[in-house]
Amino acid sequence: MDGGTRAGVGRFRDERAEREFRAAYAVAMTLWPPHEVLDVETAFGTTRVYRCGLEGEEPVVLLHGHGANASTWYRQAAGLGGVRPVYAVETIDDPGGGVQRRVVAGSGDAAAWLEEVLAGLGLGRVHLVGLSYGGWLALNQAVYGGRRLASVTLVDPGGLERVPLRFMVGLLAALFAMRAPLSWRPVLYRLLAEWALVERPEIMAPVLAGARGFRPDRSPARRFGDEELARVGVPVQLLVGGRSRMVRPARVVGRARRLLPVRHAEVVAGVGHAVPLEVPELVNDRVLAFAERWSGR
Repeated sequence: MDGGTRAGVGRFRDERAEREFRAAYAVAMTLWPPHEVLDVETAFGTTRVYRCGLEGEEPVVLLHGHGANASTWYRQAAGLGGVRPVYAVETIDDPGGGVQRRVVAGSGDAAAWLEEVLAGLGLGRVHLVGLSYGGWLALNQAVYGGRRLASVTLVDPGGLERVPLRFMVGLLAALFAMRAPLSWRPVLYRLLAEWALVERPEIMAPVLAGARGFRPDRSPARRFGDEELARVGVPVQLLVGGRSRMVRPARVVGRARRLLPVRHAEVVAGVGHAVPLEVPELVNDRVLAFAERWSGR
């Protein structure tokens, strides 16, 4: 096993925990525009994918963060889908619509799983976008299985440096702050830069249910070595939050520019880790512009 994977097959603690999650998850997905539900069989189990948007263009494929699900991309589904096909792939070992049957044991397995998903969807060239742990998966794909990638957009990603202790502390602080009265949460958000405190409750309910009832835990996403990053041959876009606790913006941008084929890098001032939720229009604009620049090449 290497960092960034679960030690076993993801599962709910008990039937009650699963029922709680599934009820909240169904409500969260109602925030998406009209969409298709696709289940793709892989060697690791059944992967749930949601599709919306136009036909004909090279698609945008979205990878969510740790413990989340496709519903968290609802602002991107609406904004990107008016221009391109959009596929939101749910990580097979996170709580969602899929069913895992085999452990994803490391970088090679993670790349093989996503390759099978893209192949099963019949996709050729795609513009891969990943947030947080999804950013780690996107970067991992560019290192170990990038033959279908037209471009990669990394949004406050794991993998460019070790996950700092302050990120874990921030998550614990946010969980405690979620117990505060609703009227306090905007103030706590500004203090902690944790968007979860002010996100729609429909989106947060399945995330919190999964955090309570889904096992086993995932180890922190590992840092990729210089020699691994040097293998990446597709254009990379990097968007990081200026107030992120996940990355140190200047350090991450510097390392990415040194080792990756970065074509655009941006530190979004005043924004925390949840960049696509905090500034969805900016993220949508950057993703579409980058996809347009590198389509058909």
